[in-house]
Amino acid sequence: MLLLEVISGERLPKPERGKMRVHKINNVNKALDFIASKGVKLVSIGAEEIVDGNAKMTLGMIWTIILRFAIQDISVEETSAKEGLLLWCQRKTAPYKNVNVQNFHISWKDGLAFNALIHRHRPELIDYDKLRKDDPVTNLNNAFEVAERYLDIPKMLDAEDIVGTLRPDEKAIMTYVSCFYHAFSGAQKAETAANRICKVLAVNQENEHLMEDYEKLASDLLEWIRRTIPWLENRAPEKTMTEMQQKLEDFRDYRRVHKPPKVQEKCQLEINFNTLQTKLRLSNRPAFMPSEGRMVSDINGAWHKLEGAEKGYEEWLLNEIRRLERLDHLAEKFRQKAAIHESWTDGKEAMLTQKDYETATLSEIKALLKKHEAFESDLAAHQDRVEQIAAIAQELNELDYYDSPSVNARCQKICEQWDALGSLTQSRRESLERTEKQLESIDELYLEYAKRAAPFNNWMEGAMEDLQDMFIVHNIEEIQGLITAHDQFKSTLPEANKERESIQAIQAEVHKIAQYNGIKLAGNNPYTTITPQSIDKKWEKVQQLVPQRDQALQEELARQQSNDHLRRQFANQANMIGPWIQNKMEEIGRISIEMNGTLEDQLTHLRQYEQSIIEYKPNIDQLEGDHQLIQEALIFDNKYTAYTMEHLRVGWEQLLTTIARTINEIENQILTRDAKGISQEQLHEYRTSFNHFDKDHSGVLHAEEFKACLISLGYDVENNKQGDAEFARIMGIVDPNNSGAVTFQAFIDFMSRETTDTDTADQVIASFKILAGDKNYITAEELRRELPPDQAEYCIARMAPYTGPDAVPGALDYMSFSTALYGESDL
Repeated sequence: MLLLEVISGERLPKPERGKMRVHKINNVNKALDFIASKGVKLVSIGAEEIVDGNAKMTLGMIWTIILRFAIQDISVEETSAKEGLLLWCQRKTAPYKNVNVQNFHISWKDGLAFNALIHRHRPELIDYDKLRKDDPVTNLNNAFEVAERYLDIPKMLDAEDIVGTLRPDEKAIMTYVSCFYHAFSGAQKAETAANRICKVLAVNQENEHLMEDYEKLASDLLEWIRRTIPWLENRAPEKTMTEMQQKLEDFRDYRRVHKPPKVQEKCQLEINFNTLQTKLRLSNRPAFMPSEGRMVSDINGAWHKLEGAEKGYEEWLLNEIRRLERLDHLAEKFRQKAAIHESWTDGKEAMLTQKDYETATLSEIKALLKKHEAFESDLAAHQDRVEQIAAIAQELNELDYYDSPSVNARCQKICEQWDALGSLTQSRRESLERTEKQLESIDELYLEYAKRAAPFNNWMEGAMEDLQDMFIVHNIEEIQGLITAHDQFKSTLPEANKERESIQAIQAEVHKIAQYNGIKLAGNNPYTTITPQSIDKKWEKVQQLVPQRDQALQEELARQQSNDHLRRQFANQANMIGPWIQNKMEEIGRISIEMNGTLEDQLTHLRQYEQSIIEYKPNIDQLEGDHQLIQEALIFDNKYTAYTMEHLRVGWEQLLTTIARTINEIENQILTRDAKGISQEQLHEYRTSFNHFDKDHSGVLHAEEFKACLISLGYDVENNKQGDAEFARIMGIVDPNNSGAVTFQAFIDFMSRETTDTDTADQVIASFKILAGDKNYITAEELRRELPPDQAEYCIARMAPYTGPDAVPGALDYMSFSTALYGESDL
């Protein structure tokens, strides 16, 4: 009972002082009842066993008391008792090397865990770095002595017992470790309190940091808005479009570059504010009240004002740009029209004030009058432009154009000049009309001269152009046509000379009248620039060009006659060679079809025929020479023949190819006959059948023709699925390239294969097996012994190693080799 009072700090009922057994049992029951009142279940522990000195029961009760009052109250991170104490030990010893607390027995045998607990809380008591894991007794005694001396923890354990026991007593170590927990619980509580304070301070510091960030961000954003709004509210117009466009570009930079980060800042500011208020509310702190004028609502109001100014600024910019654009357009239009008008009026006053009519002829006077009438019409037409210039200047003044003074001065000058031009125009008309009447008689002759000189001059210029014109002809008919046309032209020259003399007589009459009446001619004919001198000069040129044209036409006629001779020469040869080649091609076809005599006779006849064709080659060479002359003469057509050198070359090469191929077919038929033992009569029969079904004489049989030919030779090809499959197999043999046609050689090969015995892969395998002595493989020595050297080496180089169960070193696989031989043959 005294132990329970000391360990629990509570008073127990007064014990009975008697020495009798019953008194002792009652006292023990009081102690057991107190233990039970603390929520501890005592199983199989009774007062009688304690009173009787049952050591096991007594020790069990003592452990229950220790567990309840020394260990059960331990709590670490929502774990209690043993688990909480173990977690506490793990946390405290985690930083120490060679310490790994997993239980309350073997984890403490080396003593390092006890020393680590003491060093963690009282580092000045133990030099942990000097402890060695391989000296557990020293480590344990050091910890026990330090704990007893400085921490008032009695030495409950014996170092030798712990080291000497395979598994130290868990309850003893747990009880001893709990003393450390209680000894350091004050420090633990202080640490917990410090952590709590740090946590609270950290929350406050974070909140204060958020508040400071909000205040700074809000202040910066409001300052930016304060600086930006006056810029957006500035409506001072610029004078030029370039300056206003620069303002618009600055505004676009503001929209693209400067404003977007501020939008993000405003959004982040609201996010920070909401986050701060949420954190304050969750940590039971009062809500944050920003400085005056920095509330979110204040920022939103300032932002709304900024966007209003921005919208108004953008509208003003666009309107101002439109106004300046209109002004620039009007100003440019004014400058253009003024420049056009000034350019038009340039020299007009000098023209209107000149006295050119005083020495002019009548035709010049009339021309000047016509010109003056045209000028008056032009002057009237320019009236609209002058009015437009004045109207534009008026509009520029109304729109407050910055350069209006210079516009007005220029407009005034244009109007004054316009009035002066009107007066000068009227004065000049009167002078021209007065002079006109004096020169009308002379003018009639000038006009007659101009009317007749112009067409005659054009005729001479056309004649000179035609006489010097280059001509390209390709035959005699064309050059003869040009000579005939030239002769016709020469026949018109006498009449043309009479017209020339008549025109020159008119000019002579003008000079005669002027001299007779004392009239001073001011210059040449006003109606034409054609002078009598120019007419005589061109007529002389025509006279020179006529014989030159005669010579050129005669030279071209000679050249065309030469070309015609070359055409006839080539055509004579080509018209002989072309039919000769065609005839030879037909004769070769007949020879290959008729099969007169034996194959050897046919071969001899064809070779003789080939020699006769080769001997004809000089004729082809001569024709090539004629063709070269034609090409050098640039002759591109030949009406005397339908043959071209290209066609004849192709025909000649085809003839040589056909005779060579026909000879090769006869040679192959001889080889097939000799190899397969086919008689001459069989070959004749095959050729006759083949030719019969070769309806178009193409030298090949198409699928249906080939099928009919087989049936005529007695080959059974039924008209059903099985027959179609058999015919497809045969076509695969005779037409492996799937061209759809069967040559005579392929036809003979197939028929000989069907009517004669052939070697097979099985026969060759059987032959190799005999050479190998009935083995499944053969050696190189056996091949060299049984076969000729070159064939033996051929087999050795191509036979794969034999890999069967009875293989020996150097064994070769003759079976796969034989199969491959016939596989390649089939392909």
